[in-house]
Amino acid sequence: MTVKSMTSETLTRKILNKEPIFLLDVRNEEDFQDWKIEGETVQHLNVPYFDLLDGVEEILDQLPKDEDILVVCAKEGSSIMVAEMLAEKGLEVSYLSGGMRSFSEYLHPVKVGDLPNGGEMYQFVRIGKGCLSYMVISEGEAAIIDATRMTDTFLSFADQKGVAIKHVLDTHLHADHISGGREIAEKTEATYWLPPKDATEVTFSYEPLQDGEKIQIGKTTIDIHALYSPGHTIGSTSFVVDQTYLLTGDILFIDSIGRPDLAGKAEDWVSDLRETLYKRYRNLSEELIVLPAHFMIMDELNDDGTVAKKLGILFKENHGLNIEDDEEFRQIVTENLPPQPNAYQEIRQTNMGKLTPDLEKQREMEIGPNRCAVR
Repeated sequence: MTVKSMTSETLTRKILNKEPIFLLDVRNEEDFQDWKIEGETVQHLNVPYFDLLDGVEEILDQLPKDEDILVVCAKEGSSIMVAEMLAEKGLEVSYLSGGMRSFSEYLHPVKVGDLPNGGEMYQFVRIGKGCLSYMVISEGEAAIIDATRMTDTFLSFADQKGVAIKHVLDTHLHADHISGGREIAEKTEATYWLPPKDATEVTFSYEPLQDGEKIQIGKTTIDIHALYSPGHTIGSTSFVVDQTYLLTGDILFIDSIGRPDLAGKAEDWVSDLRETLYKRYRNLSEELIVLPAHFMIMDELNDDGTVAKKLGILFKENHGLNIEDDEEFRQIVTENLPPQPNAYQEIRQTNMGKLTPDLEKQREMEIGPNRCAVR
């Protein structure tokens, strides 16, 4: 039988459509346990490639006979070889083109909704990494928020929509992935905005995101709420778009809250985090739709593929927003921190402009799952 390839886009659509998927992941067990492709209808079998060098006979009884099998590895080479061995045994099999690296880099655009003044809000879901980016469109103009380094995706999407990118914003200095904001701004001559408290060491020019600043995109207004509190940083800043959407960066997620430790100041910043979540956000309308910069688990995705929920619902359902005692909050936050992101110090320095790694190094730096939240 012929071995077919499957693109990350096709796999993402299958996951979002909740189609049955059987994955044979041939990476080593440690890599598989650390970071895997997930979804409600995804089944896994992890057998390291080196265990299959002498043949696939021993795993045939663990594989489905009546559905397609997708073989996955880090970059695709090993998965092609295993897929060919399985095809020789008569199984319907394909491999993931580009492997986990390609899956990590794929951005899936989803329309979140319309804006009151005629604009549109789009979310770019980096399903393999848990990153979320945004494009606000109004009257032929666009703003991009929390862009990833895959800048061509945003530029191509803007071209398809026939809009000019006027502003690029980062809610904070990212520590788990390399921002594409500065590159997009340079290519489009857009204004690049950063929270000034996060930008004290950057090597490039930027516009400071100050509390009360209003950025106009066509008929759409982006209100800046400089909520200086850690998701990752002391400068973390929230945006309200047309009194409809609340972009929370890494301060508040759908199912969790931001970690305050990536600058080594968890004990100092946890009280700031609490003040933002329990006071500043409480003063905002509960009808605002929260759009975070990351998601942690596939359950946070809605049926339409978006990651979004009303602030009022999160006040009721998100455990991180319902811890009454200050000391209990501090203890839960500081004692439930996941492992730190891979190469996060190098990523921070890259986002400051201090390092300029090549593409292969950037990919290496971003390997692994999203680790932005308190567990």
